[in-house]
Amino acid sequence: MSEGADRSTVAGVLGAWDEAAEDFGRLAEHLWGPVGAGTVAVTRPTEGERVLDACCGTGASAEPAARAVGARGLVDAVDLSESMVAMAARSAAGLPQLRTHAADVTSWQPDGYDVVQCVLGAFFFPDMDAGTEWLVRRARPGGRVAVTIWERGALVPAGEALVGAVGAVRGQPMETPRASTRVQELGDRVALGSWLADRGLADVDVTTVPLVLPMDPHVLWLLVLGSGFRGMLTGLDDEQVGAVRAGYLERLADGAPVDATTLVALGRRP
Repeated sequence: MSEGADRSTVAGVLGAWDEAAEDFGRLAEHLWGPVGAGTVAVTRPTEGERVLDACCGTGASAEPAARAVGARGLVDAVDLSESMVAMAARSAAGLPQLRTHAADVTSWQPDGYDVVQCVLGAFFFPDMDAGTEWLVRRARPGGRVAVTIWERGALVPAGEALVGAVGAVRGQPMETPRASTRVQELGDRVALGSWLADRGLADVDVTTVPLVLPMDPHVLWLLVLGSGFRGMLTGLDDEQVGAVRAGYLERLADGAPVDATTLVALGRRP
């Protein structure tokens, strides 16, 4: 099977994101904002263009795209998380060309977009291949389609530290999420480019966008609370979460800064 995550995994991550919306927003200046801006620097929306921003979160890539297309353009920002979409709408109150939608983008019907961009969301589709192919078909012929994923190895030390800390508190080993396995498979330039070419795109080019998180305990813990990692804390009480935090930060204390480099693959719909 080619799926990035099964539906139970998607539901669990969605619940974690809904709960984490405020922390997601706090993490934006350190992570989501730079990643979103890095993607838009590759897709380069221009004035008057129509953009579909899939898996928009709180708008980290939708907002710079909306500023780029201007008042004559349009950005449809779509995400399953109603909490995230509500935050995106509040943040974009001064950008009427940005329209937010709480919806499943893998069944989104409008098409003919000049740009379709999906930042760090495709690996959560129930079927990553089919979901991405659906997004490709939302673009007009000749339109640009971009998918952003983590570079192979990015965030892995933080994920391993969290898995170890949660496992120690729960008294049982934790499994690595299937979505993480899929990202590792596709997380280099050649693999990602070939995969998108197989999804129907032409002239695929992959750009590396480097990013390193500061070794600040506040930021490192926000990485847990403000991302899909938060789902690993489900069912733990406050004391247990405190123990996880301590164990997680201890495991990262003597390591290298956390790499958050992304790959942005851009292609053209024939």
